[in-house]
Amino acid sequence: MKKVVISSLITWRIILFLDAFIFSFFLPFKPRFPYSDVFLLPSKLPFWIWSFANFDGVHYLTIAKNGYSAQFTQVFFPFYPFIIGLINKLFPNINRIVIGLFISNISFIFFIYYFIRLLKIDYKSSQIIWILLFLIFVPTSFYFGSLYTESLFMFLIISSFYYVRKERWWLAGILGAFASATRPIGILLLPALMWEWHNKKFKVQGTKFNFKERILKVTFNMLHSPILYLIPSGLLFYMIYLQINFRDALMFWHVQPIFGAQRSGAGIILLPQVFWRYIKILTTVSYFQMDFWIALWELLFTLFAIYLLLLAYKHKIRTSYLIFSWLAILVPTFTGTLSSMPRYILTAFPLFILLGTISGKYKKSILLIISILLMVIFTAFFTHGFWVA
Repeated sequence: MKKVVISSLITWRIILFLDAFIFSFFLPFKPRFPYSDVFLLPSKLPFWIWSFANFDGVHYLTIAKNGYSAQFTQVFFPFYPFIIGLINKLFPNINRIVIGLFISNISFIFFIYYFIRLLKIDYKSSQIIWILLFLIFVPTSFYFGSLYTESLFMFLIISSFYYVRKERWWLAGILGAFASATRPIGILLLPALMWEWHNKKFKVQGTKFNFKERILKVTFNMLHSPILYLIPSGLLFYMIYLQINFRDALMFWHVQPIFGAQRSGAGIILLPQVFWRYIKILTTVSYFQMDFWIALWELLFTLFAIYLLLLAYKHKIRTSYLIFSWLAILVPTFTGTLSSMPRYILTAFPLFILLGTISGKYKKSILLIISILLMVIFTAFFTHGFWVA
């Protein structure tokens, strides 16, 4: 299994770099994001390297260099750019793009390492190989190798789950704290890991059921968990920082509309309303326009992920994994859009567990080939400044 995983990771990284290089002869670079002329073009790095810092990558570079001085960058959480900035201070001659990509790719390796350890608790080696192949070659897996938080975030999430399974609660909580300082949905790890704590630590004595007594015991039990206090701390520290410096502890939510896609930062929009909006887009926008295909991709990917999570429940994938994944998929839709959902769904790791454990090698092979082809297409568009997710 070790050789298969290492060779798959090397192949994946080579494909991504070759993809960006080869398509540079066919696709023009048309940045649909700011600061490409500040951080990317002047970097003196080859296109097939700096193009993996497109879109959100330039905002993380801005924060790493100047903190939250640029307007509305508060939507991006601090831990990832903080690491970039820290390493850059230690090695000032290394370009921040190289540092950011190094952090992402190393984090992806650690993510895979802990994912394997977590999977070994419940699954066979033959199943784990397929699970990892679907993860590494998922259509939007290029985000794991880009200047984005995906790899670091998933390393923190998966390692938290692993240490909870090993009942090392304090370590799991600390890793969860860093996760909630990396992305807002890191806080969603809390209910998932508290479920694990409850199942491992709580038992009702006796056969007579007393509802009031049970509630008191559950509450008392929960209050003893270090998970409860550690995981929210990353988010809370960032909120305190925002309140002190910008007088708005929820600024990361309130500035969402600035980043387009008709996001709402004022209230919560339920998923049926979001689906209705996408139906209107697909019935009114011409399929000759890029907006039509982006909306279709976002809708289909979201529906497919929801379908797979329902199957994952049916196949009895661990409840705590599903709690986190359902929340990780649903919460971003509360802004009123499915924009970026093909990327956000990367956090719903039970999807890959389900795909890797379905029966039929031929069926899995076909799905994997389709996934790789889509990955090549979307990587080409992303690296040339076209919005993908």
